[in-house]
Amino acid sequence: MRYPGLIIYGAICLLAALPSFAGAREYVSHKLEGQTLSIATDEGNVTVRAVSADAFEIVYDINEDKQFPSFALSGETQQTDVQVEENEDSILLRTPAMTATIEKSPLRMRYDRQGAALLSEEKGFFTDDKSRGFRFDLTASERLWGGGQRVLGMDRRGEILPLDNRGAYGYSDRSDAMYYGVPAVISDRKYMLLFDNSARGEMDLGKSEANILQVKASGGRAAYVVVAGQSYADIVQNYTAITGKQPLPPRWALGNMASRFGYRTEAETRSVVDKHFAEDFPLDAVILDLFWFGPDIKGHMGNLDWNRSAFPNPEGMIADFKKKGVNTILITEPFILSTSKRWEEALANQALARDAAGQPKTFDFYFGNGGLIDMFDPKASDWFWAKNRDLLNQGVAGIWGDLGEPEAHPSDIVHTPNWGADEVHNAYGHQWARMMSEKWAQDFPNQRPFLMMRSGFAGTQRFGIIPWSGDVSKTWPALQAQIEIALQMSVVGLAYSHSDLGGFVALDSAVDDGKTAVAFDKELYIRWLQFGAFQPVFRPHSQEQIPAEPVFQDEQTKDIVRRYIRTRYRLMPYLYTAAWQNSRTGMPMTRPLAFASDDPAMFTDQSAFLWGNDLLVAPVTQKAATSKSVPLPAGIWFDYWTGAKFFGGQTVSVPVAIKDIPVFVRAGAFIPAIGDIDTLRDYRTDRLKLHYYHDGSVTASTSQIYDDDGITPASQEKGLYELLNFQSAYVKDTLLIGLTRERHKAYAGQPAQRQMQVIVHNIDKAPRRVMVDGKKMVVNKGGLNGGDKAGVAYSASGRTLTINFPWRGDKANIAVRSGSAAN
Repeated sequence: MRYPGLIIYGAICLLAALPSFAGAREYVSHKLEGQTLSIATDEGNVTVRAVSADAFEIVYDINEDKQFPSFALSGETQQTDVQVEENEDSILLRTPAMTATIEKSPLRMRYDRQGAALLSEEKGFFTDDKSRGFRFDLTASERLWGGGQRVLGMDRRGEILPLDNRGAYGYSDRSDAMYYGVPAVISDRKYMLLFDNSARGEMDLGKSEANILQVKASGGRAAYVVVAGQSYADIVQNYTAITGKQPLPPRWALGNMASRFGYRTEAETRSVVDKHFAEDFPLDAVILDLFWFGPDIKGHMGNLDWNRSAFPNPEGMIADFKKKGVNTILITEPFILSTSKRWEEALANQALARDAAGQPKTFDFYFGNGGLIDMFDPKASDWFWAKNRDLLNQGVAGIWGDLGEPEAHPSDIVHTPNWGADEVHNAYGHQWARMMSEKWAQDFPNQRPFLMMRSGFAGTQRFGIIPWSGDVSKTWPALQAQIEIALQMSVVGLAYSHSDLGGFVALDSAVDDGKTAVAFDKELYIRWLQFGAFQPVFRPHSQEQIPAEPVFQDEQTKDIVRRYIRTRYRLMPYLYTAAWQNSRTGMPMTRPLAFASDDPAMFTDQSAFLWGNDLLVAPVTQKAATSKSVPLPAGIWFDYWTGAKFFGGQTVSVPVAIKDIPVFVRAGAFIPAIGDIDTLRDYRTDRLKLHYYHDGSVTASTSQIYDDDGITPASQEKGLYELLNFQSAYVKDTLLIGLTRERHKAYAGQPAQRQMQVIVHNIDKAPRRVMVDGKKMVVNKGGLNGGDKAGVAYSASGRTLTINFPWRGDKANIAVRSGSAAN
């Protein structure tokens, strides 16, 4: 051995870096109460609670004065059967789906699902002078999703994820920490691990030690949750079942939004709205950045009121927009500057977080000198909410909560009741969203909230937030990163994650003054907005140097983007139904390809994604691309634009031109659509197009449309909705399509009947017979004459069969008989 001293020194350093496990806990006794197993040890209690049949929560009592709640869990325990079995060396806690095995000496736990090993503690809980956390074993080939907003690639094994919500201005191709981290990961072994701790810390996913997953934080709870499922989709649904499901947003939130940093005057804002309609662009919202409350970027934060020099009649402006079907959204921040109009009022109402001496904590940061609203203090949040309520009473329809990490959060801040800034840092945005959601429901019970929030925690989705990916640069790698971010957020419950379409930061601008001219990449802009048409929220946003709104682009760009926005609006029944399904099951609208067939081979793919259950979108993220490789899941798929048929289970290469990105439809899918509208205020389903993608390989399929007034909170719970259910069956040479209407209480805009146009795709020849509700229809090969008359037409060039009929009852049946239907 040539360097024994060096090796010994290295070993000492490694040991020093590892956490201390002195005093590992030893089992003393246990007791089962309900679904909670309480274990007494020689160093305090440990509880293992079956939160549901598919999830265990583990909490260590670390005998501290401070007590922290679970911010992540919704507080509702799902009832399930539990059984306890004691052996000489272990205790087993079983549900119908999972088993937790607790080894007695030293205390250590492992988990399995129906006999399949999932996760095991390596040495379990640890604590030292600076942190507390847990260590788990990883298998050599294990892959991990999750962690929220990061740009690291889909498989995050081998990375350290800082648990520290923070700004990431101008990020592009890599960022290990961003605005919205989530301390949860999903393994390809079919489990999720949630570190239920709000403090600053980190998740080490096998980087420091190859086969160890270590989570730790500087304070907070000593708790984690293990969630299991039969499939990756099941895991997400089981996770949202215990952390909370996202309520439906107002339907208008899914429409086009005009946004920029920023509109400086009422006249400018009015002109932008008018230009959208003049240029034939649908529009549902206009978003005002910080110039609504001050003439400059710095010095005015905390005014929480209009700058009436620039906006002399905001109430009239908001009302005029509302008449056009356009909703107004205002940015707010949780900081009150000492130079703002509200400073003295904030001090008088004790609204600011305090220092160790109990005095309001002031500090300098980018926007000026001031303090931070203590969102954990009911009195402080009451004061802050009152200012928001005043704006909503003026007609404002949505609040954009910015800088909620919070962007500036000195460690010596003390939050109510006695929590240090570092201990609850990652839950600050979560608490802000909770306060806004609860008070909105209290004061505006008939209006769904719109809360666009930059930061939060695990479980914040239950407060109805719409997160976005922050101040992204205008680069091609940054566009590619948006797919990764959207997918990583979706698997931890945050279904409405989206991006500043077109990118926000122009990196070749030397100054952020809103005036410096910068280069504009037209192709990048078009590709980003094409991708955005298939995001949950469509919101172009940018610095002023390059207008984000498509109405300010050249004619070719406007034509391409207009077509995509129009396509989005036509598909609104599909998107709104997917949003409703998310509110019921937790399944996101944007889904990893691995969800399609639960294929672990697609675990790391971010080249494409599922949009809802039946559409696959493959954004073009390479400059000057002439083709795109698309991994198609098993089954038959159709090109949405051309109708061309593809066999799945392989990667296909498709040509791409600037006018389109690849979009595919699953065989057997029902894709509902409406005609063109200029605002979702005019959304109706009384004239409905129902596209069915037929293939002989699909012998049966089902789908549905959810419909309500788009406004009322908890519309399904109140019975103010209806479901349209669709079924197909293909037997020998006959295709059967059934429609049923599940009515409940009447709601505003509910159709008494519907004029249906059913379009069956992939039909090789005109059918021999078409029956609608038992009546034989004549097939016209020259097309339909229009109008609402019942009729059937076959298009040989499009290989489509179109069936028009009025749907007056609760059921309708179509039979198409043709020996030549495509197989």
